[in-house]
Amino acid sequence: MKEILERLVSGELNIDEAEKLITSNNILEFDEIAKLDMNRNDRTGFPEAVFAQSKDYDDLIFIIRKYIENSEDDLIITKLSHERYEKILDDLDDESLIFDYNKRAQILIIRKEHRNINPIAKIGIITAGTSDINVAEEARVIVEEGGCEAITSYDIGVAGIHRLFPQIAHMVKEGVQAFIVCAGMEGALPSVVAGLVDVPVIGVPTSVGYGVGEGGRVALDAMLQSCAPGIAVVNIDNGFGAGVFALTIVKSV
Repeated sequence: MKEILERLVSGELNIDEAEKLITSNNILEFDEIAKLDMNRNDRTGFPEAVFAQSKDYDDLIFIIRKYIENSEDDLIITKLSHERYEKILDDLDDESLIFDYNKRAQILIIRKEHRNINPIAKIGIITAGTSDINVAEEARVIVEEGGCEAITSYDIGVAGIHRLFPQIAHMVKEGVQAFIVCAGMEGALPSVVAGLVDVPVIGVPTSVGYGVGEGGRVALDAMLQSCAPGIAVVNIDNGFGAGVFALTIVKSV
């Protein structure tokens, strides 16, 4: 975009030509496999993300290579197994790139340079149980990538609710501007948290459970049915979406 603007200022392009170039440069198409939003970071303050889970590996590595060639922004790869991460490392074999992989969250961030960012806000991330941590970690990675500090407390669900109150009090004292609450089973924890705090709560149902609760649908329905005000709910196991939504909240304040 900078090059296009420089050409406009120099008189090489007129306004209509510059507008067409900027528009066409927003989305880059890779051999009909993917259409990546190359300027998402400029527009939204958050880089492009690629969902890896259901992609053919050859398509995935092709997309990654093309993005790296055409953008200076970070690239986020979500739902990426450790086996695929190791294969990507071998196939790219580029010492100039920085690979930041969270095994528990199954997220890879590929960077071209280290960044030191002063956090713009604090976001609290809570799980009901230890089994929900992988989803919470996905949210944490996204929150930190977006320039916020994540304050986490895991395994403090309603089965031992006395564990919750000191952690909530600490986060409130720290000035968190939103809570991300991950819970499976009956999905009660976001309602409890929303009844205690005066900032937005993002409920993340997880696929932790068995019997009628298997797959996370009971937790999802419970969060959608909450009588506590101030809750928004994302899809089952969607830590990524919760993190992005939390960033949207704090950046709009």
